[in-house]
Amino acid sequence: MAEAEGLLSVDYEVFGTVQGVFFRKYTQREAKRLGLVGWVQNTSHSTVQGQIQGPAARVQELQEWLRKTGSPKSSISRAEFSNEKKITALEHKDFQILM
Repeated sequence: MAEAEGLLSVDYEVFGTVQGVFFRKYTQREAKRLGLVGWVQNTSHSTVQGQIQGPAARVQELQEWLRKTGSPKSSISRAEFSNEKKITALEHKDFQILM
């Protein structure tokens, strides 16, 4: 799965109307479409957070999707990304929805 640009890992949190609108399911679907691994979960403060890992260009595509698109009924006010780092191997087997 490693491409010339290398693998990237990044944590994220998305703010706005992102709970109760199938945001996690759509995030999982988009991540799998892009061939990414990681996880997504609701938080106790009405946001969605998670981690993305995969080829850098694909990770950046999902970051853009999390910033601007989301699920059809979501309303994203902002997305924050942290702990971005290059990795040598994926730490997850697939993209999971955590409860």
